[in-house]
Amino acid sequence: MQRILSHMRKAIEEFNMIEEGDKIAICLSGGKDSITMLHAFKALQRFYPKKFDIIAVSINPGFEFFDVTLLKNICDNLDVPFFIEDSHAKEIVFDIRKEKNPCSLCANLRRGIINSIAIRENCNKIALGHNQDDALETFLLNLLYTGNIGTFAPVSYMDRSKITLIRPLIYTPEKDTKRFVKKNNLTVMPKVCPMDGTSKREFMKNLIFTLSKDIPMIRANLFGAIERNIWNK
Repeated sequence: MQRILSHMRKAIEEFNMIEEGDKIAICLSGGKDSITMLHAFKALQRFYPKKFDIIAVSINPGFEFFDVTLLKNICDNLDVPFFIEDSHAKEIVFDIRKEKNPCSLCANLRRGIINSIAIRENCNKIALGHNQDDALETFLLNLLYTGNIGTFAPVSYMDRSKITLIRPLIYTPEKDTKRFVKKNNLTVMPKVCPMDGTSKREFMKNLIFTLSKDIPMIRANLFGAIERNIWNK
């Protein structure tokens, strides 16, 4: 946990992600990143100088093996209020529209529901579990498929909902969240989306891994480019 908190606190303080009195809706998908983030936020509450409240928010996309009980047990064990909403993402994206590249539409559907829950529960911030690897993969996706230089922002304000999105794991490598859940024997929800392992994002992940064999510093170089040219650090 100390390593996770070190990465997370660095991101929070460099990008001013938390203010006194914040109420943060933490997106809990059941994957390693969101579970790690929830545990880290709970630990951070105990010593962080700025006091804040947290809730956990989950969206049931309608896939067969989505385990609501697992998510509820995680939140009960941490004493974190848990809110879950059903969606028709599977039906809309895969059954009706039969999307070949469904990730963007699915994410938009989830985002709308999460925003609604956050507003209803008087949250002013939403925490997303994107890690450092996600930032690198998004950077390459934008560069190679659209010719744009960009990735998601550590902090972004949504004018319509008046809610701020924060990504506290942006300095945390994916290997660290894997290590955390394994070391603490935490149960992670099996991947339920039929696109897992076959998406363009997965291709970017494999590309970085392959290139790193010949260019050991590729991850550090890519992330440095993001910090200097996109986040303007």
